[in-house]
Amino acid sequence: MALEYRLILAGHTPTDEVAVRTASDPAERPAPSDYGEYLSVNLRDTRGFTLSVISGDHGYYGADSDDGVWEWEPDGYVDLTFRINKEEIDKGTENMLHVVARVLNSGSEDAALMLNGDVLLLTRFDGVIRKHGRAKWWTSYDDFANDIIPD
Repeated sequence: MALEYRLILAGHTPTDEVAVRTASDPAERPAPSDYGEYLSVNLRDTRGFTLSVISGDHGYYGADSDDGVWEWEPDGYVDLTFRINKEEIDKGTENMLHVVARVLNSGSEDAALMLNGDVLLLTRFDGVIRKHGRAKWWTSYDDFANDIIPD
C-alpha cells in the first residue's frame, strides 16, 4: 500500500521551473523521464517518496472537503505527485510537506493539496492558505505538519 499526495498549481508555469522550486539540491530535482512528457525523481532512500511533475490544460479535480464535495477546474495546471510507501509514511509525509511549503513559498499560484485523489488537505486561493482534511489529518502529524505549514 502507498499514499499519493498531489499538489496542483493553477496556471501555465513550465514544469522545469516548478522542478527547480522543489529542492535546492539539483540532484533532488525532478528531471526528464524515460516514460513520456513529465519530470520525475526517486527520493525513496533519502526523503521517503518519489515525485513526478506534469502539466496540462483544462484540468478537473474533485475531492471530499470539510464543506462537502470540492471541485476545481483550472484552465492550466502543474501537478506534482508524491508517492509514499507505507514503510516510509512519517518520513515521506514530513519531507513531502517541506517540498509543498517550498513550492508554495516560491510562487503565487492558486493551489490545492489532495490525499489519494479524494481528500482535500489544503487550498491557496488569492494568496490565502486554508487547511482542510477533517482536522484529523493535520493533528495526526501535529509534531511537524503545523510547523511546516502554519495556519
